[in-house]
Amino acid sequence: MTMSRQKYGPIDQIGFVVENLDASVRHWSETMGLGPWIVFRNVSMESQCYGRTGTVMIDVAMAWQDDTQIEFIELKNDGPCPYRDEAGKLLVGMHHIAWLTGNLDTTVEDALKDGMKVVFRAENAATKVAYLEAPGEKGVLFEFIEGEGTRQLFIEGRAAAKTWDGSNPIREIDFAAL
Repeated sequence: MTMSRQKYGPIDQIGFVVENLDASVRHWSETMGLGPWIVFRNVSMESQCYGRTGTVMIDVAMAWQDDTQIEFIELKNDGPCPYRDEAGKLLVGMHHIAWLTGNLDTTVEDALKDGMKVVFRAENAATKVAYLEAPGEKGVLFEFIEGEGTRQLFIEGRAAAKTWDGSNPIREIDFAAL
């Protein structure tokens, strides 16, 4: 029997910061065949980024390639967040890799013991997240995600991607309308 050395399990998500969420979804759907997509509009999370508290507002799109979620994030406000550099420039491109966890605090404690540093924590009623930096890994963050609804979203998204026939490529949920 072989033991896996994957400390947090298989990577669940690869996240990208994009300038135009709709254009990115359309491009990846048409050129990569990725879908169906679920798009969350007006997602608000109370956050702390590099010690500054605030509210981050984003639109998020998600689709799956086998068991890995591709996530697009479009920033909608100017508050403290990990989606801009120190000069305020949007960090367009691959941003993070992520794992689902059953206990965010315990997972973050384990990562801190490995020398990682928390740069961002955020939460809303549905989910809690933490982004961490690792020494020597400039340019990519490591995210851990906790939330039972989020876990269920991953299960349903993976199943939908496996049987997707190209129809109904986008489902939208607007949190401002809820």
